[in-house]
Amino acid sequence: MTFGTALKEHRAARRLSQLALATSAEVSQRHLSFLETGRAKPSPEMVIHLGIAMGLGLREQNELLHEAGFAPAYPETGLDEPAMDEVRHVLELLLEAHDPFPAFAIDRQWNAVMMNRSGTLLASMLGIEEGDAPNLLKVAMRPDGMQRFCVNWDEVAVVLVQRLHREVLSRPGDEALREVYEEVMSYPGLPSPNDALLPSGSDLLIPIHYRFGDIDVRLISTITTLGAAYDVTLEELRLEVSYPADAASEAVLRGLAGA
Repeated sequence: MTFGTALKEHRAARRLSQLALATSAEVSQRHLSFLETGRAKPSPEMVIHLGIAMGLGLREQNELLHEAGFAPAYPETGLDEPAMDEVRHVLELLLEAHDPFPAFAIDRQWNAVMMNRSGTLLASMLGIEEGDAPNLLKVAMRPDGMQRFCVNWDEVAVVLVQRLHREVLSRPGDEALREVYEEVMSYPGLPSPNDALLPSGSDLLIPIHYRFGDIDVRLISTITTLGAAYDVTLEELRLEVSYPADAASEAVLRGLAGA
């Protein structure tokens, strides 16, 4: 793929006209047109400038630099590498501080790379064996996964499918995420991602009602990101944390955790 084609693809994915992007990036529409057709070549600074104007993540900016013939500008450091020791320590503190309520650190493909004790307990109740690094989206969507215990499954499924669909649309070059999307959408009984694509309040706070036999728990789940990250791994890392939706659920969670 050429730089011009990749640039146009990212612009179209965000439903930006050439004029809108040129205005946002403070460049002429003529120059932007020349970049897309290959009549002009960008500098590395221009590539990053346009990426920021389109709201691209660091991975997408690196890929755009690659298409333009430049080296990546942002590192991608594995979370298990020594350079990430301090980061892992901070993440562990954040997750532990959320006990006795479930909390997970998830990557861009929705894999749970870290979890607190309450998260591990919830995972075990959902049938995930200790030591596994589960894909939370697959666990949620599989017929033999979370939906067996989720009383308001239909409501939760709509929110998750729409969120995943928007992520795929906004990151057209992310093949790993698309593979997750295609697998998940092959599961039976899921709502269509085209039912409604507009974000709503449910995207911010997702109510989840679990019932494990005689254990009844209502949670409110939300996802947050790390700010000012200049490493691809860190920028794509998200924290999914759950809070009890009522006093009875809080009492159940504290009892399960021995708190």
